Amino acid sequence: MDSLTQAALGAAIGEAFLGKKIGNKGAVIGAVVATIPDLDVALYLFYDKFQMLSIHRGYSHSILFSLLGAFLIAYTLQRIKWTKLVSYNRLWIFSWLALFTHMLLDTFTAYGTQLFLPFSNNRVGFDSINIVDPVYTVPLLVGLLCSLIFLKNKPSRGIYNYLGIAISTLYLLGTLGVKEHVEQHFRTASAQQNIAYNSLLTVPVGIASLSWYGVMKAENGLYLGKYPLLKEEESAFAYFPINEHLLNEIPPVAAETMRWFAKGNYTVTRDQEKIRIYNLQVDMRGIVKEGETKAPTMGYFEITPKADAGFLFSSGAHQQQE
Repeated sequence: MDSLTQAALGAAIGEAFLGKKIGNKGAVIGAVVATIPDLDVALYLFYDKFQMLSIHRGYSHSILFSLLGAFLIAYTLQRIKWTKLVSYNRLWIFSWLALFTHMLLDTFTAYGTQLFLPFSNNRVGFDSINIVDPVYTVPLLVGLLCSLIFLKNKPSRGIYNYLGIAISTLYLLGTLGVKEHVEQHFRTASAQQNIAYNSLLTVPVGIASLSWYGVMKAENGLYLGKYPLLKEEESAFAYFPINEHLLNEIPPVAAETMRWFAKGNYTVTRDQEKIRIYNLQVDMRGIVKEGETKAPTMGYFEITPKADAGFLFSSGAHQQQE
């Protein structure tokens, strides 16, 4: 999720665990701790964009990091004036929740997180909510601010904060139910149109998970369809060949990383000497028609093989959408 949402969730947890003991400072500490996993973006200073594909949402977003990080953060907080009188156990639980809920929230997005590093680099993702979704964020912020402003000196100061957390959580869980409905729609539509496929990916786009794309992977290509929940219309599917053979033209490490990052949901084209990969797992913005080019989404990665068996890695985007 976006940084504002992660900070808001951390602040709400900080208020819930520390608010009655240290006041509004609890929300401040929660917001800071909850953003720690995303500090891995600072590694762009030391690694290139290709390496960062596997580094971002990597170790800093793993369950192991949340456990070990909670020990270090709780130890540090016990030596800070604001929180030194709070018990270590309470500080550890707060720290762990602030870190773990950051990772858990990210797993609901299409990008996913490598939760089980260093034991597995599998990217866990439920693909049920957009990276930016005000419907989730606003109740958190409203509940938190109401507690901090209107009830800050009252014994019941946490009630609005808890209500905001409850509403946001119910909405988040509700997106899983919506996703199941969407998947059933695509299964029915594909059967009616005699489309055979091996796997189905559904991804929300826009606010409130009201518009979805479905990607059905067949033997040699992908069928792409759109489903707006508030409109009764038959899904029309566009077919794009995968062109798997083109990945044989780039170094194996680049090909394997592209397959892993897309979780198998990609198509490949050639643009002169460049191999272009469209990743439908993390970039779903609709079919693009630009001149003679028709692509399944706007964004793409480009890999240019070099004579020394190396390669150049870059990214780009089409300007027009169908």
